[in-house]
Amino acid sequence: MIHRTRIEDQTAAAEAAGFRFGAIGTHTSRTMMLAELSELLLHSPSHATRAHYAHNIIEENVLEKQTTATRKLTNQRLGELYGLSRSIPIFRVLQRLWAEDVQGRPLMALLVALARDPLLRATIPCVLSLPQGQELVRTRMLSELRLAVGERLNDSTLEKVARNASSSWTQSGHLHGRVRKIRRRVDPSPGPVALALWMGHSEGLAGEQLLGCQWCRVLDRTASGIVDEVLLAKQRGLVHAIIGGGVVEVDVRGLDSDSVAR
Repeated sequence: MIHRTRIEDQTAAAEAAGFRFGAIGTHTSRTMMLAELSELLLHSPSHATRAHYAHNIIEENVLEKQTTATRKLTNQRLGELYGLSRSIPIFRVLQRLWAEDVQGRPLMALLVALARDPLLRATIPCVLSLPQGQELVRTRMLSELRLAVGERLNDSTLEKVARNASSSWTQSGHLHGRVRKIRRRVDPSPGPVALALWMGHSEGLAGEQLLGCQWCRVLDRTASGIVDEVLLAKQRGLVHAIIGGGVVEVDVRGLDSDSVAR
């Protein structure tokens, strides 16, 4: 019962940060939409509201979609994946780091999409366990997805999810190739590292547990292997950290000034 309560508390904390849970996700019909997100943020001010983003997508057509129906659906799907509202903590942090680290944008987009799309999140084990240089086998991803959703999605929909998820992992750099998807190791810049730490903190983790959280593993780093990257993020002023002599202290609260102000 104590263990169950701890899990429930972690889930509640993650939901408050903007994570989403359940058996359905955006990857039934779309990828993580990196190009659309990049273009939208480029054409929107940092103080934009959810209504402002919707206006830019639907009325201004900054993403150059051909029909109103497609624009409305794009607005809905981007909102599902990223929140697009400063009332959502994970979007505030993404928005702050997006401006700080251009190189890290694909990995940061993936991290937020993983947090907000349970279907994409279900594919983490099969991608991360794939050795560098090895081809992704679609049936393995389908098996992982079936375990996650049970019978709630039919085989045809799961095929679409697997295809879209493979594309998202390709956009982030974990896979490469148009037809044959080959695993490669990513090299995170400070922005994704800071975001991964913030996401772990949002789940209630601290210290060495934070360095070994699944979000840091998404960056292809172990708890010991990410130390240099954390210290680089510290140098960039993104996190506060003391690591050494058996001490691991990481403070990411400064990434979300709105939350600190409250």
